[in-house]
Amino acid sequence: MGLTLAKIEEVAPDQGSLAAAKKLLKLSNWPAIAQNGSGLIWGECQGSGATPYRISVTEADAGYKCSCPSRKFPCKHALALMWMRVEGKVDFAIGTAPDWVNDWLSRRRGPSAVAPTATADKPKASIADIEETEVVTDPRAEARAAATRERSRLEREASIAGGLDELDTWLVDQMDGGLAAFPTKASSACRVMAQRLFDAKASGLALRVDGMPARLFAFPEVERPIAAVRELGTLHLAAQAYRRQDHLSEPLRHDIRQLIGWNLTREALLADRNALHVSGIWRVWAIRNEVQPDKLRRIETWLQGSDQQAVLIEYVPVSTGASSSGYSVGDTFEAELVFYPSSVPLRAFIAGQITGANSSDAPLALPVQDLSASYGLYEEALIKKPWLGEYPLMFRGARVKRWGDDIYLSDNEISLPLAKSQSTATWPLLQLEAIDGAALWDGNELTLCWSETALGRWTA
Repeated sequence: MGLTLAKIEEVAPDQGSLAAAKKLLKLSNWPAIAQNGSGLIWGECQGSGATPYRISVTEADAGYKCSCPSRKFPCKHALALMWMRVEGKVDFAIGTAPDWVNDWLSRRRGPSAVAPTATADKPKASIADIEETEVVTDPRAEARAAATRERSRLEREASIAGGLDELDTWLVDQMDGGLAAFPTKASSACRVMAQRLFDAKASGLALRVDGMPARLFAFPEVERPIAAVRELGTLHLAAQAYRRQDHLSEPLRHDIRQLIGWNLTREALLADRNALHVSGIWRVWAIRNEVQPDKLRRIETWLQGSDQQAVLIEYVPVSTGASSSGYSVGDTFEAELVFYPSSVPLRAFIAGQITGANSSDAPLALPVQDLSASYGLYEEALIKKPWLGEYPLMFRGARVKRWGDDIYLSDNEISLPLAKSQSTATWPLLQLEAIDGAALWDGNELTLCWSETALGRWTA
């Protein structure tokens, strides 16, 4: 029989799922959409994370698979893909199914069972009902909703202000207790302060406080008091900057609000005419995956463009199990990226992916600069954004050297310590005269992610 609107209504779990699917029928939501000409369709739908959800559908039996974490089957993404196919308003380009589609097909046990018909417990979902109920909009209701949002914003601003006042008091208490002793009590002290900031709705700053003990204990014991001074000083700087945000430049104002915990939605960013859009070929050179104290997995995908660095960041609940970015180191794809406003624009999301990701053995396109010049760019970025965090360093002609138990990346002018976790992994690079590569520098240690050597490529 194939796909029809009636079939979509039949398999839809409820009316709400159909309503949610209708909102996804715009082609702008789909970076990629295609078919194989024999009843197999697939697409990528941009969700709330940096990586689009991947959906596969077999037209003959309405079989489906989606990478989203929804507990409704089929989810709104699968319903939307079927709906677009039936309507025929979207051009499904004919192509070869990618590996992730073929992998799903190979694991299918057979055609999907016939969906259950509507019962008293499951009323029949209706596409017509959606069209009838969504036509009318109430200006007064929209005005009330806008007023509610503004009231919530003001309440949160007041709550954050109170949390920052508590942070000031806490910082003074740590100073009075002596910074030399702070690392030994950091775990309990930071846990209490972090919870207060969470309660004050300053979640970004709360995560920074909550993660401070782990960062301090990554240093040798003798270096921890100095590291504590830097950490606490950054918190004081952030609190003062937030209070004076009206006097900051617009990019820096966005930076401090993001650090405190305000989020800019993708819809708002796409509607911003001043947002930085960069289209081109992008190469994946590093992927970072870590679990945060708030039980979210943070996945970073670092990209190199022709003249722009970028990082895609998505957050996935730990409860969903192992997760990945959907890319592998070395992948290349063509896409348009939109960058979040910042004095040092790095974080971005994919507004439209033109080609799928393909693995490449080609060398990374590195700028012609040594490690010292790359570090100079970091210092310039740090001036613009004092709470910078990790920053990409691209370099040529550096050497990996050993001094005692420590490993360094060096050139004729500068030596940067490599992360302790990489000491063993980078030993083979000690024998090489020079390497070209890319790394992430956090102000304290360097994580080498990619290097081109005389013996071939090395990746972390």
